[in-house]
Amino acid sequence: MTDLAAARAVAGVHSIDHFALDVPCVDEAERFFSAFGLEVASRGTGDARELELRAADGHRWGRVLPAARKSLAYLSFNCFESDLPAIRSQVEASGAVLVTDTFRDRAGFWFRDPDGNLVQVKAGPKTSPSAKTPSVVTGSGANERGSHARSASQQVKPRRLSHVLLFTPDVLGAIDFYAKALGLRLSDKSIDIIAFTHAPHGSDHHLVAFAKSHARGWHHSAWDVENVNKVGEGASQMQAAGFSKGWGTGRHVLGSNYFHYVQDPWGSFCEYSADIDFVSAGHDWPAGDFPPEDSLYLWGPRVPEDFVHNYEAPA
Repeated sequence: MTDLAAARAVAGVHSIDHFALDVPCVDEAERFFSAFGLEVASRGTGDARELELRAADGHRWGRVLPAARKSLAYLSFNCFESDLPAIRSQVEASGAVLVTDTFRDRAGFWFRDPDGNLVQVKAGPKTSPSAKTPSVVTGSGANERGSHARSASQQVKPRRLSHVLLFTPDVLGAIDFYAKALGLRLSDKSIDIIAFTHAPHGSDHHLVAFAKSHARGWHHSAWDVENVNKVGEGASQMQAAGFSKGWGTGRHVLGSNYFHYVQDPWGSFCEYSADIDFVSAGHDWPAGDFPPEDSLYLWGPRVPEDFVHNYEAPA
């Protein structure tokens, strides 16, 4: 069986449903994600207060939970109902530990990946796009203004979640596990430093990415906006809100998207992303192994020294 035939024989998830983050200060999280342009709803009171994060599409993409330190609480994927039994069998065959005593949502099933991340897989709607989302910048004609006054700017509101990136001690092991267990396919990688995976039913160039560290951790969530102008405007609105630390604006080689990363209060990032490459359902994307200089950007400002520092890792 060829590698492509083997990949197509594996049942796969089609989307991220949502992520959940533990943070030491819910109030700080509320200020950060609201400034970023997400709809933030508060649930509960006191030490039990948590947040729900929605983009302009109305979907609940994130939960923010109170905890002693920042970390990924769990990551939830959606699949087609007919694929759920096969995916569960794949996860078990891959050696993952099923979790049956979780106090969380009982839909689908839960397990821990080889790094210890808690993961849910359940039947649910396809939240990832099924075709490339247009990202259009139109130029102005002669005798027309090409921009607007700063006073006319409106808050940038991301349309949807695009992808997440996790730290892992074993990038190649992570892409092998997620391929065999959840059907995610390699898009591109740079040796064993970073790798990008997409879902087989139509997905952005990366749905889940992995970067090398000596421990697991949460690096960033990326949020789709209309075009590169919105990326730049998003950066400006975060600077105005006091969140000026980050990286961008620039353009990636792997995924091709325009980006601006804003560092959150705990050292991880939220990314404004526009015009990312798209892999259609059933398409055999020509995954490449790129040199390290291509792993971060095509153009843009100098990479901050702590951009790939895992603040969750033990010293």
